[in-house]
Amino acid sequence: MFLHRLRKPVLALAAIAFAGSALAQSYTTSDGKKLDIFFVPTQHQVVKRMLELAEVGPNDVHYDLGSGDGRIVIAAVRDFKAKKGVGIDLDPQRIAESKENKDKDKLGDNVQFLNQNIFETDLSEATVVSMYLLNSINLRLRPKLLKELKPGTRIVTHAFNMGEWKEEHNESVDGYQVYLFIVPANVTGKWELSQGERRIALDLQNEFTDLNGTATVDGKPAEIRNARVTGTKIRFTIDLDGKPVVFEGTSDGSTISGAGWSAKKS
Repeated sequence: MFLHRLRKPVLALAAIAFAGSALAQSYTTSDGKKLDIFFVPTQHQVVKRMLELAEVGPNDVHYDLGSGDGRIVIAAVRDFKAKKGVGIDLDPQRIAESKENKDKDKLGDNVQFLNQNIFETDLSEATVVSMYLLNSINLRLRPKLLKELKPGTRIVTHAFNMGEWKEEHNESVDGYQVYLFIVPANVTGKWELSQGERRIALDLQNEFTDLNGTATVDGKPAEIRNARVTGTKIRFTIDLDGKPVVFEGTSDGSTISGAGWSAKKS
């Protein structure tokens, strides 16, 4: 079944009820493709707050998945000065409407609308992604987002979350829930941490933002606690010489670097 975007500002319970009834129906694009749900636009105050939470700015490439009439992409470039905005939608009627709205705002080639299935679109250049989809679709998209998006990429969703992947922030905008997620670095594996002359072996596992694992200090096991991954930032605590030591650093995939320490993947 093909996908389209739900953009209806509703309170939480109403959203659940609406989603259930919508999925029970069948919708098609103007060229006959099946859609999961029909298009209803997001309120402008919700659009604004989503882009604020994602801190969209001149260095960002913004992708909107299921872009409808294009209002979020247009706002990202026009109001938040994103260097590029891309809207993806399966319905050619919505794409045509988006292009008309783009022309009304006299925006250039840095705003694009693509008639594609979001599951078949390469998302790797995005630094910000916005979505207003059902929970079930978010969960189907989650592996693709984690695989294709760079650590540190911000994702803002309207009304529906990401299941076990916990948000960095959520809030209500005039009764409409919005969520912020930051794509976490994958630091699962064995690492050798160097702090001056001291060497510490780490065996880390992270699922989404949750980080756990074990450390070996001077040949003895030590607990890793208060651990978390936020984008490329890593934080954990290990007891050394009877005192808790907090390690904070940034991962580039093969190394983690912090003040006075570093770790290399082994």
